[in-house]
Amino acid sequence: MSTDIAALDAAYTKTTDRWGRITLLLGLLIATSVPFYLLFTVDLNITAGNVIGGFLAVAAVYGVFWVVEPLTYYPILGPAGMYQAFMIGNISNKLLPSAIVAQSTIGAKPGTKKAEFAATAAICGAALIHVISMLLLVGILGSWLVSITPPGITEIAQNYILPSILGGVTVQLIATLKQVRATVIALSAAALVVFVLLPLVPVLGAVGIALAVIITIIATWLMRPASMRGPGGRGPGSTGDGEQSSGGQVGIN
Repeated sequence: MSTDIAALDAAYTKTTDRWGRITLLLGLLIATSVPFYLLFTVDLNITAGNVIGGFLAVAAVYGVFWVVEPLTYYPILGPAGMYQAFMIGNISNKLLPSAIVAQSTIGAKPGTKKAEFAATAAICGAALIHVISMLLLVGILGSWLVSITPPGITEIAQNYILPSILGGVTVQLIATLKQVRATVIALSAAALVVFVLLPLVPVLGAVGIALAVIITIIATWLMRPASMRGPGGRGPGSTGDGEQSSGGQVGIN
């Protein structure tokens, strides 16, 4: 039985890796095709220096996330979920919370095959609901909703919609995961970065979020419970619920 599961898992991983790379590459080509088409076919007076300068300006602000996000998302989403997430977008405020809630609901620990499958299914569901809501509320009713919304409410929504969404997601994750130690560390690290570090070193403002994430990861690891440190705790391939991590023997339960 375990041999059959291992064979199925190998076939699943091979298929997702192949099609994940193909679809991400196609997405990259499509996303960059129009700008490059305009660059080479229309006289926009844009030089190579402008393109390089623009890229460096963006990289200076967001480049750190190109490393931090894959490293922090992978243990939760798994390979298939990573391909889906980076193709769909809205990872931190939609797909990642969906995956975490799904895993918590069925008792799957991050890093296990069970958690990977749960994350993949959750991302599919989140993307489906997103597309349906976009078609209905934006594609069909969008212009009408904007026309009947008072300007004052629109202005308030523009200023507070992002904090309200991220705040709701944060509360949902705290209530779902019930990890008091990690929550306190994360909130303390964010407060330290925002209220202490950035005022002292304003130049770090572009990487403030990344610093908070890195500090949280390191502090949580160093302050983990004693039961997870020694040989008697959870080993590198164990998750505490009888499952093996994705790097060990396949076990779906």
